[in-house]
Amino acid sequence: MQRSGSAPSPKNAKGIFRPAHKGRVLFIFALLFLLAACASQTPRVAYTPPPPPPDPHTQMDALEARILTLVQEERQKINPEAKVLALDSELVGVARKRSADMAAKSYMAHAAPDGTTSTTLIMDQDADFQGLLAENIAAQYYTPQMGVDVETFAKKFVRIWLDSPDHRRVLSTSIYDRTGVGASVNGDEVFVVQLFASNLGLPPPPREPPPKEPAARPTADAPPIPKARPDNGR
Repeated sequence: MQRSGSAPSPKNAKGIFRPAHKGRVLFIFALLFLLAACASQTPRVAYTPPPPPPDPHTQMDALEARILTLVQEERQKINPEAKVLALDSELVGVARKRSADMAAKSYMAHAAPDGTTSTTLIMDQDADFQGLLAENIAAQYYTPQMGVDVETFAKKFVRIWLDSPDHRRVLSTSIYDRTGVGASVNGDEVFVVQLFASNLGLPPPPREPPPKEPAARPTADAPPIPKARPDNGR
């Protein structure tokens, strides 16, 4: 009786069964042998880990520049009549001091623990500063393994400000015409400060004239020296 799905094998005269698919078996064996030989000759490529991300401290200048560009773009979208923000070196220096202090002490506030603010810093170094000064601040966490992607972080910082009515109003106020951005980083957080300023068109404050040099002390005239009388032998 035949089994379904199987094929009978013919007998030879001696009663020995011969497989009907001997050639197919040999072909499969040869193919497997060839594949094994190819696999043994394929060179193994060593795994190369990806390079570590750049040191975040080296990316703060680029982050500052990108934030400035994005803020300027959003500012014009919100208020097309807003003045173009000029980068002010004095404001940049103060913004960097404030962000560095926050990064070093791990806080985020408009006033440092000792009471120092951007206004006090500016007045300490420039007594002639006058007009309006506003400040936007923000912070974001990062992981050392991933590093800081400048484009991604810059967009997130600007989005934080745009989503806040108060920060959005500062960012788009048309009268501001000068700005400074400072970014600093610690072990797991990036801090950003942006200052906006305007002198309101006020003239420079009058400068006090330099003190006059004291007048020289007058010298008293010496009394005349009496002349000796000629001796006539008297």
